[in-house]
Amino acid sequence: NADEYRDIGITVFVGLWQGPQQSQLDLLHNHDMPVICSQLTDEDSGSVLFAHDDTIKAWMHMDEPDNAQALEEGGYGPPVPPSEIESLYNEMKAKDPDRPVLLNLGQGVAWDGWYGRGVRTNHPEDYPEYIKGADIVSYDIYPVNAGNDDVSDKLWLVAHGVDRLREWSGYQKAVWNWIECTRIHSDSGRTPAHRDVRAEVWMSLIHGSMGIGYFAHCIDPFDEPCLLHNDEMRHAVAGINAEIMELAPVLNTATIDNGADVLSSNPDVPVDHMMKRYNGHTYIFSVSMRPGPATATFSLRDFSDNRTVTVIGESREIALTSGSFEDSFTDYAVHLYRVKN
Repeated sequence: NADEYRDIGITVFVGLWQGPQQSQLDLLHNHDMPVICSQLTDEDSGSVLFAHDDTIKAWMHMDEPDNAQALEEGGYGPPVPPSEIESLYNEMKAKDPDRPVLLNLGQGVAWDGWYGRGVRTNHPEDYPEYIKGADIVSYDIYPVNAGNDDVSDKLWLVAHGVDRLREWSGYQKAVWNWIECTRIHSDSGRTPAHRDVRAEVWMSLIHGSMGIGYFAHCIDPFDEPCLLHNDEMRHAVAGINAEIMELAPVLNTATIDNGADVLSSNPDVPVDHMMKRYNGHTYIFSVSMRPGPATATFSLRDFSDNRTVTVIGESREIALTSGSFEDSFTDYAVHLYRVKN
């Protein structure tokens, strides 16, 4: 499915089932699709298998070691200790110092009460220790699919987890996160809509995520490339990814932390934002962090005159008057603005 994924803007695979195998790597190489996968070693020599294959861009730990781990005899034991993840990281880096190592964590990053952590539920202090065992740290939480009231439809938890990972890493490591785009289980909450996915993506980016992954599977009933079989969501993800790629030169510049203030007319619907400057323009990327209507007033510190704000992708403009402009938001709306410096 590499070509079909690339057609909707996916630029890297993460994880290879029962891999890596040479046939998998050859196939991905032929389709110009890089991969992040497990690091395997030759039992006889101890050397890293496929270390010279440029298709592999990074190594990865086991998935979600912070969750309770299944036992061979049934039931669940404690999570993998953070010290073990750090030790495995040191071993991987010793064998291949040139590639980064990715660690993906579970929803306990954003939800302390996640009972899937077993005996380590309500122990967020574990996470700064886990982070020591990675160069790139990611996590997943899927509020639209969630059945628990603490998470269900609370899309802002996606951004909350990104904030925590950045803080726990001392803002020194790349943070990525995963976005839901399918109905993962037949008895889960609901199928995410385009609005949900776009909001979660832009919440993540605005809060500092440097990589967006899509959980593309349906587990029950099982459909590995489930995203590709939903034409509406497939089109939506393609549009979101095209938007990100078009704005990538802007997103990859430094964030202007104190360049603008945003005041929401509805205290129950905060509007979060990110400001960037690129190629003679100032950009403000914004999203409402709760459902419901609000009018946001943006005040730009370096603009005292009157000019026009372009709303990217919406075929409309807003008047900037004495450095301020207003716009309407509802139900996790995303608005992206550009104004000439």
